Amino acid sequence: MKLLTPLILLTLLSTSQAEPLFNGFDLKGWHVDCPELDADPTKPTPFIVRGGNLVSLGKPGGHLITDAVYENYRLTAEYRFVGEAGNCGVLIHASTPRALYRMFPQSLEVQMQSGEAGDFWCIEEDITVPNMEARRKGPKENWGGKEGQERNIKNLTDDSENPLGEWNTMTIETLGDKVRVWVNGDLVNDGAGCTASKGQIAVQAEGVEVEFRKLELETIEELSPAENRK
Repeated sequence: MKLLTPLILLTLLSTSQAEPLFNGFDLKGWHVDCPELDADPTKPTPFIVRGGNLVSLGKPGGHLITDAVYENYRLTAEYRFVGEAGNCGVLIHASTPRALYRMFPQSLEVQMQSGEAGDFWCIEEDITVPNMEARRKGPKENWGGKEGQERNIKNLTDDSENPLGEWNTMTIETLGDKVRVWVNGDLVNDGAGCTASKGQIAVQAEGVEVEFRKLELETIEELSPAENRK
């Protein structure tokens, strides 16, 4: 029997049962990519496990990346900003490391930044949403995922997050070239024509402390309806 390598596409998850990406004890199944640690690998990592939660300490900047590659899934993340509002994100369809600004892996970021949860940030990938002219800055010819291009696609609502310190639930569904996102039951983004359909999943360290008490994945064969779930 041929053995599967860590980056073989996972297709063995049950379609009816969610599986944890984070086991609550350690970072098994993940690896850290943090440019500041290149010169001194003995420096503390920005990702730790504390009280059963995965914690992004925010500094130094970098990413915690799954060893495995996934496609056609529903990812449920329960997270909160601990001491202050700030920036973080979940990157899906991640591939080439440090592809942008020598920091960010090639991917599509689903933003968690306070007040902007559900925005898309294109990182050497791209996606299309309805009403692009209103939701993407700059002239159309400058839209894209590369340095200097207009990479941000605004979400559908900026009032879906809970108050600072409370837990939020973000649900990301991917199927083929489609990506659909909910925050606390509100549909906050819905895109198609994504230039990637599979890849690793990453969590950011980007300035402030963020706790994750759940990162759970299940394979899907169809997207949930594009509507609010409240």
